[in-house]
Amino acid sequence: MSVINELRMRPGSAGQRSWDASLAIRLALAVTVISALLVGANLATPIYPLIQADLGLTPFAITVAFASYVLALVGGLILAGHWSDHIGRRAALVLAVLLGLLGAALFAVATSLPMLAAGRALQGGAVALATGASAAALRDLLPSRPDWASRFTLMASAGGVAAGPVIGGLLSLLPAPTRTPFVVYLLLLASLLIPLVLLRARPAIKPAAGDRPLAALRPRRPAVSREARRSFWTASLVGFLSFAVFGFTLSLAPTWFAGIAGTSSRPLIGLLAALVLASSALSQLLSPRGRLVVPIGLAGMAVGVGLLPVAAGTGSLPLLVGACVLAGFGQGMAFRVVFNEVSIRVDPALHAQTVSAVYVLTYLGSAVPVLGLGAAAGIWGLNASVTVFALVVAGACAVLASASLVLRLRAGS
Repeated sequence: MSVINELRMRPGSAGQRSWDASLAIRLALAVTVISALLVGANLATPIYPLIQADLGLTPFAITVAFASYVLALVGGLILAGHWSDHIGRRAALVLAVLLGLLGAALFAVATSLPMLAAGRALQGGAVALATGASAAALRDLLPSRPDWASRFTLMASAGGVAAGPVIGGLLSLLPAPTRTPFVVYLLLLASLLIPLVLLRARPAIKPAAGDRPLAALRPRRPAVSREARRSFWTASLVGFLSFAVFGFTLSLAPTWFAGIAGTSSRPLIGLLAALVLASSALSQLLSPRGRLVVPIGLAGMAVGVGLLPVAAGTGSLPLLVGACVLAGFGQGMAFRVVFNEVSIRVDPALHAQTVSAVYVLTYLGSAVPVLGLGAAAGIWGLNASVTVFALVVAGACAVLASASLVLRLRAGS
């Protein structure tokens, strides 16, 4: 079946030649597409100080550009989170890559805040389409191993976001540092279209019926089955706090980290910004187990985030690194378990829609608190605002850790 037929939700032509890829290659493609889109969405993180200086932007303007991505992503999850169920996983991923190419191209030539915001919004739409599609594709490919499907999903997400700042920092050493990273990225992302288009796609799990197939793509109110509701809200709360920290490290933190480290090295700033996400991805590989993984992970996240202002106050780079690693590893421990609990409890036919609903609330953590932090930084300064932000997030993590501990001890008694 061709991509065009999938998008039209029509049966494929008989005898059409296509590439019947192995299970391993299909898994790799699903992981690579979402990872690549998230790399592109965070490529600019260490370059924001340069962009801010070139365009004369305020800290709040930078958070507006960042939040444009998040708000478009959230809107895309609501509007199109279920599309891959009807048009097929492959078609949704192809659309996502095309949107990602447009967004990166616009961001590369941006000369004003509206252009930056528009480019970021397109990237948000791309990630929105790919989030539910890739997670559901992994679940389809590993029907008897939902835990591994969830682990691959989180590793791809955290790994892609973590790699973005590091790659952006390294590419910014080339001439035209605010343009070249995006040109290189555009070439690499475009290459993903070749295997996606050639692939013999599996049929959509819920093909549209009747004479009006496009009606199936209409926006839906996010819904979660009764069996998965408690797990859904737990995962959403953990995700919201997690992405509040991620949003900070990927927007205003590069400038803040540079002051603590006493450096203007963009690769180093990118590496510091990626520490939280990289530690989260590492926790998916090590996969700590036990009944108390969630409260322990949330407690570690609380301590790590709480130590960030201490690192700034003492000017200690080792403490900053340790705080970021602890916060990220704790987040990864907790979110892996609660996300997997949702995946296990939800019907496979509702997986894309439910995962998209989880990420709607999760990604709001990257928008609402970060916008507030940017506004506060313009009034009270970055250091004071980050201190209050970190203490609030650490306190919320501690409360959630305590509640999770009580619930899990009761469940085990």
